[in-house]
Amino acid sequence: MAQWLDPKAPMLARFLQNSGYATGHFGKWHMGGQRDVNDAPAISDYGFDQSLSNFEGMGPKLLPLTLKPGQDKAKPGRIWQHAERLGKGFKWMQRSEITGQFVDSALPFIDQAKKAGKPFYLNLWPDDVHSPFWPPVDKWGDGSKKQLYLSVLEEMDRQLGRLFQHIQADPELAENTIILTCSDNGPDPGLGSPGPFRGYKTQLFEGGIRSSLIAWAPKLMKKDALGTINQESIFSAIDLVPTLLSICKVPYPQRIAFDGESLPDVLLGQSKKSKRKKLFFRRPPDRNSFYGVKDLPDLAVRNGRWKLLCEYDGSAPLLYDLLTDLEETKNLAKQKPSIVAELTQSVVAWHKSMPADNGPALESKSN
Repeated sequence: MAQWLDPKAPMLARFLQNSGYATGHFGKWHMGGQRDVNDAPAISDYGFDQSLSNFEGMGPKLLPLTLKPGQDKAKPGRIWQHAERLGKGFKWMQRSEITGQFVDSALPFIDQAKKAGKPFYLNLWPDDVHSPFWPPVDKWGDGSKKQLYLSVLEEMDRQLGRLFQHIQADPELAENTIILTCSDNGPDPGLGSPGPFRGYKTQLFEGGIRSSLIAWAPKLMKKDALGTINQESIFSAIDLVPTLLSICKVPYPQRIAFDGESLPDVLLGQSKKSKRKKLFFRRPPDRNSFYGVKDLPDLAVRNGRWKLLCEYDGSAPLLYDLLTDLEETKNLAKQKPSIVAELTQSVVAWHKSMPADNGPALESKSN
């Protein structure tokens, strides 16, 4: 992949910024500027008025210190010693306090936007609950991995709670704000739970790629949908950009063809319809064998009820009917050859149309 996202790419933040929104990014960036990339564009180049990141983004950043119970507070560890080379504007602080600092930056950003009479768009993207786990020293408990995970989760909830309460306590904000809470992948084994689904983070089974989306906008939503769970709609993170632009009535150039679809009625609880386009997935290139599983599927495609997984060349197909088999246990590839052929052709063609990654080379080397 490219070392960073092209600043000319269509960006939700830039569309909103051009329409008069105050735009802020506080948290993980992960799209240029990390361990081996120190010449990426600043986050502000992507349409943000303000930004504060960690060691995976360019611009002002918070760098993580680590501290264990009994360790000398004057001699904390550093998760990445050389992060200072990403540029000036950094501050070292305890890893367990960084999400709270993101919130501390987001609150005045919201207040300034309101005072200026401007709508606002805010990313708050913490590293929690990504490993390694560094909760506050007094929350280590027995020090087990599961306890550390839980303590980081509880601390994140506490810190994000201040942001949510700030919005909910202001009638003007509460009436006209959408809060979305989501994750980018499933859990590690033994940390969190994939529920009934098969697989974990980095895998293309549902346990690896399916995660919850919580939408809060009580004044904008269908009243009888409040507090309910939609387990029917097929909706992807890539649908958020056109969906939010539609809800906010923000225009964008017609020449732009988004990968996602605009589904505002789904997000606001007014419909349980699903996206029409196929969803394509490609595993992380270095994760062909992971968590003790060898030769994981390389590609996956979801089309309505059907989910197909296969190798880069389309071989070894696995076909599941997710309407009746959420656990992905019954391979129907032999019974449904026409569906396998159509989905295999589409996902392999999509894979070949994408920028190349190192997956095939790494797979060949391991064999």
